[in-house]
Amino acid sequence: MFARSILPILTVLFIILAAWYAGTVALNWRIEAERFERMGLEKSTMEMVQATMAMDRPILPAPHQVWSEFQVSVFGRDPSSPRSLVFHAWITLSSSLVGFAMGTLLGILLAVGIVHSKVLDKSLLPWIIASQTIPILAIAPMIIIVFSTLGVQGLIPKAFISTYLAFFPVAIGMTKGLRSPEAMHLDLMHTYNATRSQTFWKLRLPASLPYLFASMKIAVAISLVGAIVGELPTGAQGGIGARLLNSSYYGQTIQIWAALFAAAFMSALLVYAIGWIGTFVNKRMGAREASV
Repeated sequence: MFARSILPILTVLFIILAAWYAGTVALNWRIEAERFERMGLEKSTMEMVQATMAMDRPILPAPHQVWSEFQVSVFGRDPSSPRSLVFHAWITLSSSLVGFAMGTLLGILLAVGIVHSKVLDKSLLPWIIASQTIPILAIAPMIIIVFSTLGVQGLIPKAFISTYLAFFPVAIGMTKGLRSPEAMHLDLMHTYNATRSQTFWKLRLPASLPYLFASMKIAVAISLVGAIVGELPTGAQGGIGARLLNSSYYGQTIQIWAALFAAAFMSALLVYAIGWIGTFVNKRMGAREASV
């Protein structure tokens, strides 16, 4: 059973690594060939392949180069040092979690208002959807500038960018969840002469939890993206975004890829944590998993 479940994962991983190594050789080949030509050296095909995977500043680094840089940056340096990925990851993670919390709360409040008010449903929901058509790369500098004029810098502006991205999936998912009870269940609550508040707490809210946690998985991942994007226009000295920007200035592609993998690893852990909490809560309440 274990072999059956792990074999497809290993197969996909092998295909990705093979394609990655092939891309490394193809993209770096011309640079290495020109370098050897200028030096008047002739290399065999195997030596050329090895050279493309050992460049200091390759166009596409090999997987083992990225893994080596990741290990050194995470485990081989003091976590409080700006050269450590742990240092940058914590800065990004802190603003991401604050933005995720604010976005989740805002999304829930908007969903409750939309479900209980036809005016908000007709007027607010279209604007919520339209808000996501604005590219985050366009709105992020505006948010940073506004907060800078107010004398607010650091975590809060980045958290608001994460909030902007995180509230949308929560609002849509929670709205769907609050509307998920069947008509017969709502009629039954009406038969029992339940108030709107009682219907909300005893029927709508429990029914919406699977949808809420499903949407929170999306929100927590996208809030991390928002925090990284928020670090790009600020010239910040810390954070995954700052690490990516500084590495790109100096052509350190291996560091760029290591930072990207750190961000992906953090995102996966956050999504897994939300999923675990959601499974626990849903089981306790006898609910089933739902997708948004």
